[in-house]
Amino acid sequence: MPAHSVPPHLLDRARGLAARGGRRILGVAGAPGAGKSTFAGHLVEALNAPDPAAPLAALVPMDGFHLAGRELDRLGRTGRKGAPDTFDAAGYAALLARLRTPEPDTTVWAPDFDRTVEEAIAGSLPVEPGVPLVVTEGNYLLHDGGHWAGVRPLLDEVWYLETDPGLRVRRLVDRHVRFGRERRDAELWVAGSDEANARLVARGRARADLVITAD
Repeated sequence: MPAHSVPPHLLDRARGLAARGGRRILGVAGAPGAGKSTFAGHLVEALNAPDPAAPLAALVPMDGFHLAGRELDRLGRTGRKGAPDTFDAAGYAALLARLRTPEPDTTVWAPDFDRTVEEAIAGSLPVEPGVPLVVTEGNYLLHDGGHWAGVRPLLDEVWYLETDPGLRVRRLVDRHVRFGRERRDAELWVAGSDEANARLVARGRARADLVITAD
């Protein structure tokens, strides 16, 4: 979905959110492989297209709060990477709280996730104080367990992206292969870890403000 093909009613809804005054945060949730990152990126690009020098929105992915690989090893969670307890949920909620109340003349530097090295990179994404809308995307924005329960109250709206399960699984397998897994290993990982996480994510669907069916 290129930026120019983001549905107009979704662009209008996001613009309306940004126009409410102050700093607003829009969440894009969904299961692994639903297309959240692509959709959120195109949405921000489309929102900023009229005047890139005065951006309307900034993108801050949840995946920047993945625990480091060595910590997952230490905790014995490497085989479940992507599960709720393999993220710093409290740190993510703290960043969202900071983003909701921007300080004048202060840039907030958010972390990003680099799939080529499978690690979060600190200080990668600048959010300038004058940007009225932050778009954040991730699996667990609607999850109500542990520190994740503190995320939903910090979001003005959450859109849930729903994708055909077969397409979503194929995307996931292809993505794992693209970043270095053997195809059979990728299929096993998706059938086990990713699909277990997808079932957990789906439990939060009813708490979304809007459900978007993606093709």
